[in-house]
Amino acid sequence: MHIDHIGIAVKDLKAATETYSKILNASPTKTEVVESEKVETVFFQTGESKVELLGPTANDSVIAKYVEKKGEGLHHVAFEVDDIHAELDRLRKEGFTVLNEKPKDGADNKLVAFVHPKDNHGVLVELCQSKK
Repeated sequence: MHIDHIGIAVKDLKAATETYSKILNASPTKTEVVESEKVETVFFQTGESKVELLGPTANDSVIAKYVEKKGEGLHHVAFEVDDIHAELDRLRKEGFTVLNEKPKDGADNKLVAFVHPKDNHGVLVELCQSKK
């Protein structure tokens, strides 16, 4: 298991992309719209991990609601796993609150599932696995 990416919720994806391009001295490596989540993502490769900027594509998206409630900033930390189903089962047995009954399609050709921040000292944890 390793950190796949850190997700940052932003209000203005274009402005945030310009900011992070300067901070990281790099261009984005990938952009993608995830229609089911009403979010547009911009990825920057940073060594073995990535920074994912998350911008809403609609006012009722999860990211729009998050930014409205908590402001811009860290949204989640994603850990890549080899077997997301086994990890979800393991975490449930350990008493964690898993927010997804089963993994769903996410950005970057991954299956994703989330663990509630109340169980993780306030941090939303994403598990992700590359689709085969």
